[in-house]
Parts: sequence; structure tokens; C-alpha cells
Amino acid sequence: MSGVAMPAFAPIAPEIVLAAAACVVLVVEVYGRSTDLTYRLSQASLVLTALVLALNFPEDAIVAFSGTFIADPMAGVLKLATLVIGWFLFFYLHAHLRARSRARGEHFILGLFALLGMMVLVSAANLLTVYLGLELLSLSLYAMVALDRDSPVAAEAAMKYFVLGALASGMLLYGMSMVYGATGTLELAGIGAAAQDGTDLILVLGLVFVVTGIAFKLGAAPFHMWIPDVYEGAETPVTMFVGTAPKLAAFAMAVRLLADGLWGLHGEWQDMLVVLAVLSIGIGNVIAIAQANLKRMLAYSTIAHMGFLFLGIIPGTGEGFAAAMFYVIVYAVMALGAFGMIVVLSREGFEADRIDDFRGLNERSPWQAFLMLVLMLSMAGVPPFVGFWAKWSVLREVVAAGFVWLAVVAVVFSVVGLFYYLRIVKLMYFDEPDDEPPLSVASPLRLVISVNALSVLVVGLFPGALLGWCLAALTGG
Repeated sequence: MSGVAMPAFAPIAPEIVLAAAACVVLVVEVYGRSTDLTYRLSQASLVLTALVLALNFPEDAIVAFSGTFIADPMAGVLKLATLVIGWFLFFYLHAHLRARSRARGEHFILGLFALLGMMVLVSAANLLTVYLGLELLSLSLYAMVALDRDSPVAAEAAMKYFVLGALASGMLLYGMSMVYGATGTLELAGIGAAAQDGTDLILVLGLVFVVTGIAFKLGAAPFHMWIPDVYEGAETPVTMFVGTAPKLAAFAMAVRLLADGLWGLHGEWQDMLVVLAVLSIGIGNVIAIAQANLKRMLAYSTIAHMGFLFLGIIPGTGEGFAAAMFYVIVYAVMALGAFGMIVVLSREGFEADRIDDFRGLNERSPWQAFLMLVLMLSMAGVPPFVGFWAKWSVLREVVAAGFVWLAVVAVVFSVVGLFYYLRIVKLMYFDEPDDEPPLSVASPLRLVISVNALSVLVVGLFPGALLGWCLAALTGG
């Protein structure tokens, strides 16, 4: 009997392992009350889930559980990237808590459930599965933002995030109900087959609400109003969590809903994404210039990067989706390192979240200044760092699709964006420090932030491997 059951559950084995591990960690935290033990078990859970995923890595698309769940190469790549990024997120979070003597094992438990929601969302093949994964992810993040009960700013950020997130979820659900009403099915494959002509008005209205929900979850303009406040108000590792791994899941949601389900409306959602891309790239890069808080600056930078992500989705080709997937993975790694540098510079009673806190960093710690230089230049899209290849790949696809003017707009605003990235470089290398002592960083944290930042340079020198992996996952080539 077990021999029959195991193959049926093989596609969802990583999710089962992670869900079981999260429950075990929850029980251990309730009775053990040891943050260090909770942290170690959480990291072990991610490693175990990654091993199970590697052993069950899908080479072809496998649809399971009556068409509600799909395991395909795209899902495999995104899940593996999510688990790796999750490991780094937990490390930075633990370092942050230890530096402040805060025993908060709840962070890791909520993080595990958030990662589980991401994995479910990545493999969703049904509108109900999409919403289940999205809500598991969203509710976990709402709670993580609100965990810092001593900070009124964090409470305000959590309230804004929850209210606006609930509004966006309602819009997405309303759009899904319209799509279901027009097609008579919840399965994305069935929706795709029923929506070939794209002439149903109800279906088009449903698409509008679906795109709105996707734009909110990615933080694209004009649905970006929550990002700066949440990024600034939440604890730095929580901000890091909100701004990195969930973007991979949101990208997968966009591909599943738009490409798999609503391909018959490609012309309509292409026009919508063009508008969202231009607004995001423009608003993000321009408003970031005026920010004095680094977390708010990175928030507006995120908005601009999500505009670039849309550039890869707009053509609607396998190569375009692969370029967009390459971009979102690269962005998550770069943002992880940038927020990680705030954790490195912070200490008890001092949060290094202002741009001026990086003043004269080269004199205090040349190595950390170099790592921040690598991260900022990569986010700006300067060669040979991987951020350049990420932007180049999506620009190439959007030009191949005939949107030359859109590529020109993106490049112009990228030049504008150079200003706020280079401003940090200028402060680190050409300004005097404000009577700050030499920076002392614990060896494990120094090693992890170095691996994080240098991976941006190494992958930039050899981008073909990761880009080829993304192409193979989405085009089979």
C-alpha cells in the first residue's frame, strides 16, 4: 500500500517535509523556549527540504491532486532558490536577534510557514491553490512585521500592510471569481482552454482585478504605497524577508495566472504590464533619489526593479519568462546582501538604516565597504556584476518583441537610478566617518555576508550557468 501512495505524493514531498518540520519546530519552541535551538532546527528543516526537492526534482511537468498542483522545472528552480535565500534570511535574522538579546523564536516559525506558502504558490495549478499559498504567505508576513511590539512604527507598518494586503487579496479573489464565472473552471489549464478567444467582457474585467493583485504583491506602481512604510517600519531582517523571497513566489503567480491561465488575453495583459512597468521604473528611480533612510531608498529601488521584471513578462515568450525569472532571482540575492549590510553595521540601540550611517565606512572596515560597493554597483546595473546581465536579458527580450521605446525608457531611468546608488559609494569612500569606532563583525556573519555579496560578482563573471538553468526550466532548451 505504501508503494502506491509514495509516487502519488512524490511531487509534493518537499512541501510535506517543510510543513511537518514547521510543526515540529513550533512544538519545540513552545516547550523548549530556546531561540538558538529553534534557529538550528529551522535551518536544518530548510536543508532537509532542499535535499528532498533535489531528489524529486521534476524534469517534466507533473500535474497532481486532480489538477490543483503542478511540479515542473520552473517550480523546481524557484523552490530551490527560495530555500537557499531562506537559509540566508534565517541566518541574518538570528544574528540580529542575538545582537539585541531578543528571544524571538516566533520569527523562525512564521518564516517556515511563509516559505511553505511560497512553495505552494509556485506550484499552484488551480485558482484555489493560488489563493491558499498566497494567504499562507501573506498572513505569516503580516505577523512577522507586527512582532516588534515595542515599536509603534512597526505596529503602524503592520497595520498598513495588513489593511492594504487584505484589500489587494480581495481584489485578486474578486478577479478570480469573475474568471471562474466566465470559464466555469478553477484549473488554470481549463481556464486557458476556455479563454482562447479573449472576447468575454467578464473575463477581461476579471483580468483587470487579477493584474491589480499581482502588481500589489510585487510592489509595482501605482500599487506600491505600502512598500516604503513597511520596509522602514519593520525590523531589518523582517524587511529583508518581505523584500526578497516572496518576489520569487509573486513572479511564479504572475506566470501561472497570465501565461498558463489567461494566455488568450495576452494582448490585454501585455498593455497593462507596459503601463505598470513604465510607472514602476519611473516612480521608483525618481523618488528614491530624495530618500535619506536606506530602507526607504531600497523600497523605491524595489519598485523600479519590479518594473524591470515586468519587461521580461511583457513579450509572453519562453525566453522572456526565463529572463524575468533570472532577474527576480538575481534581484533577491542583491537585496538580501544590501539589507544584510544594515544588519552588519547595526548594534544594540543603533539601527544603521540611514544612508549617512555608511559615511566613511572604508576607513572603519575596507572589506565591508568593498562588499557594499559590489552590491550597489550590481543593483545599479554596472558591468561586470550580475545586475547588469539581469537588466540586459530583459531588455533584449523586450526589444525582440518590438518594444524598443520601452527599452529606451528603462535605460534612461536606469541612468537616473545610478545617482542614489553612487551616492552611497561616495559616502563610503570620500567622506569622513562621524567619530565611529572601527567596525567589528563576528566571523560567521562576516563569512555569510561575504559569500552573499561576492556571489553577485562571481555570477556576474559567469552568468551563463544561472541564465541557462532558467532557460532550460521555461523553454526546455
